[in-house]
Parts: sequence; structure tokens; C-alpha cells
Amino acid sequence: MGNLMAAGGIVSVPLLIASILALALIAERLFFWFRVNRRQGRMVREVLQLYRQDPDLAMKKLQLNADLPVARIFLEALALDDPNPEEFRLALESAAQAEFPLLKRFNTVFETIINVAPLLGLLGTILGLMQSFGSLRLGDVGGSDTTGVTGGISEALVSTVMGLVVAIFTLLFANTFRSFYVRQIALIQEVGGQLELLYRHRYERDRGEQKYASTR
Repeated sequence: MGNLMAAGGIVSVPLLIASILALALIAERLFFWFRVNRRQGRMVREVLQLYRQDPDLAMKKLQLNADLPVARIFLEALALDDPNPEEFRLALESAAQAEFPLLKRFNTVFETIINVAPLLGLLGTILGLMQSFGSLRLGDVGGSDTTGVTGGISEALVSTVMGLVVAIFTLLFANTFRSFYVRQIALIQEVGGQLELLYRHRYERDRGEQKYASTR
């Protein structure tokens, strides 16, 4: 690593920082999406089934899984005090909008690293070539500083490779997380619609029973 840093020149320092930052954020996002994808599907199925039988049991199940995005969205809507179906739908939508930034967290940082890393590599290439040309003596090839020429070329190549590697590595994971985000949005819309229908049926049934009881 020390030899690589020395060969890459001054731009290897920000590229190393960018790579460490990318690795840390990728690890965090991997843990987040692993936890969501592993638990959320089963949790949603159980909650919807419980809600058909007893809404209180569904609430308890959601509270036990409040670290999952869909659970927090459902809790926001179900915590309302006897809302009508329109209010319930608005609560679901508002809670979902609040979760979206958390689902695409660090996307801006990933995009910045993807865009900046190749530019830093290009900057290293230019600096390396400048060093090589500075070591050349026009008209006196034999007197040129060979070490400076080869060192500049090495810096140019290494910095370019480092910039591309950091950008490509980050891009692969960023696209993976983006696909997870898109699928999560689709899931939220699907299960949110299912819960809304269940609530609407329960609301209309309860209102019908109350109306029938009042007419007796």
C-alpha cells in the first residue's frame, strides 16, 4: 500500500480517503438492506394476516419490528384515532415520503465519489506527465533525468488506475443499492394498498354495524 501511494503521487491521498469512505458506506448499506430484505417480507405477510383477525395484534407485531421501513409506515397510519379511509391513505403516503430519504441514504456521496475519482485520476495523469516532461532536456536525451521520466509516467498510470478502480467499485454497489431502493418503493406501494383496502373494509363494516345498531 505504501508503494502504491508513493507511485500514485499526491492524488493517491484523496483517492485513498474516497475509497475508505466508500467502503464504510457500502458496508453500512449492505447491513441495512440485508436486514430489510431478510425480515421485511415475512413481517408484512404476518401483519396483514393479523390485521384481518385483530388490529391490536398487528400493532404489537409492527412495534416489535419498528426498525423496518414498512413497519414504521404502517404504524404511522394505524396510530391515528379512527381516521376515515382518505385520512388513512394520506397518513400512509406521508409516512412513506418520510422513509424515502432513509432508503436512498448516501446516494449523493456515492455519486460524488463516482464522478470525482476519475477526475482525480486524470489530474494525477497530468501531474505525472508534467513531471516526465520536466525531467526531459531537449536536445540532450542522454542527460535527461531517467528516474524523473519513469517516475512521472508511473505516477500517471497508477493514479489513472486508482481513480478508475475506486469509481467502478463504487458504481457497482451504488447501482445495486439503487435497484434495492426501486424494489422497496414498489413493495411499499403494494403492501400499503393492501393495508388501505383492509382498513377501508373494516371501517365500512364498523360504520355499517353502528348504523344498524342505532336504528334498532
